[in-house]
Amino acid sequence: MRTEPIAPSLRVGRGRPDPLELIRGLEPKAALAAELKPALSDRDALAEAYRCLECGTPEVPAPCQVACPAEVDVAGFVGRIARGDAGGAARLILSSNPVGGSCARVCPTELLCEGACVLNTARDRPVDIGRLQRYAMDAAFADPASLVVDLPVKNGLRVAVIGAGPAGLATAAFLEGAGFIVTIFDDRPKAGGLVRYAIAPYRLWDEPLPEEQSWLAGLGVEFRLEHPIQSPVDLRELEAEYDAVVLAVGLGPDVRTQYPGGELPGIYESLPFIEAVKTDRPPAMGRRVAVIGGGNTAIDVAREALRLGAAEVTLVYRRTEAEMPAYPEEVAGARREGIRFQFLASPVAFRGSSHVEAVVAQVMRLGEPDATGRRRPEPVPGETVEILADSVVMAIGQEPRLTFLRMIPGLEIDRGRIVADPKTGATGNPRYFAAGDAVNGGDTVVAAVHLGKVAAHGVRQALLGGDAP
Repeated sequence: MRTEPIAPSLRVGRGRPDPLELIRGLEPKAALAAELKPALSDRDALAEAYRCLECGTPEVPAPCQVACPAEVDVAGFVGRIARGDAGGAARLILSSNPVGGSCARVCPTELLCEGACVLNTARDRPVDIGRLQRYAMDAAFADPASLVVDLPVKNGLRVAVIGAGPAGLATAAFLEGAGFIVTIFDDRPKAGGLVRYAIAPYRLWDEPLPEEQSWLAGLGVEFRLEHPIQSPVDLRELEAEYDAVVLAVGLGPDVRTQYPGGELPGIYESLPFIEAVKTDRPPAMGRRVAVIGGGNTAIDVAREALRLGAAEVTLVYRRTEAEMPAYPEEVAGARREGIRFQFLASPVAFRGSSHVEAVVAQVMRLGEPDATGRRRPEPVPGETVEILADSVVMAIGQEPRLTFLRMIPGLEIDRGRIVADPKTGATGNPRYFAAGDAVNGGDTVVAAVHLGKVAAHGVRQALLGGDAP
């Protein structure tokens, strides 16, 4: 617990702005770039850091640290900010989360660290941990010398990581920190994976991914971008050159759907849609937009469409709000912005002549629970609803990379996911380890970081023997 007094002249941080105020009256690109969690000023960061009680001990970590999949020492880094040591705070963050700057912007902190904060009560609000983490990382990246750390002597062992998303970046960082020689392969021209290409720009457009890549390169990580690994020959070459291979390949393209009218212009898949927006090629949306799906990507797409100038955005979901996989805070934020919800409706066709004009949806009702525990949607015979739309975005999930994964002998796959030891990331092939969405089927960025840490531990244990540190 903090023992020094709180400076009376420092006021409490202002909290987060109203999302509607962020985008009202802005041109599309400016609206897309208006962050939901903007940076804190020096004054507000210091005031917010002083609110933290710095609870927890080495034996009993603070609840916020326990709630963080990357196990970041939240009280420790916030305390360093309060004492004016942003560089020290950043080094502490990076020791547990090598993509701490990105996570600060995109993590569902309301459900994780901030949700567990002891100040999160009916009479008070939690410490703004996410924005304090961003503050520390931004300050440190502006002064790269503050992030210089001593590295161990190389042990001569080489590891290939396939995938430059958060799981791959985290794996590489922890292995380099343990003395391995690591090379990351990715088919994209820039590192970051779906964080760069498929997370809404109002959360993260580009920064701080270049800084995180530069920091990793400073540790010794080699990046071979625009270098796809996609054939058995590619894999055999890696096996010949490296002592271990980590699969951090994520998931594949959007789930394909076959509905009458699905070929009409104006119908998009979610991942290409978001990538087009983030690479300054946004499609013309028209006045009415329908988004199909109930996850966080569907929410992001709906809010992006609003920022692109759509007057009316409707999210169409086949169950009710209670069954939506999207985070409640995200659903509430979308509703505050004016997003409409059409629940218990499942598309069966698209109507239009030369361009999509409407979604024809089957009216549903909830039946018995399915394997996920959610009540299964069932059609109400003879009942349909039509949602007018100038554009439609399909956001119903991603396909696993089965074609690629089946090229690896001994790799076990269950329902599209790589079967990996939860303690080591080891797979059925002793040369291969796995991490990230390819293992968990799609989760948060910080969950991918956790699995990257697990895979790095497994590689160390397998190649160095025993319970390697």
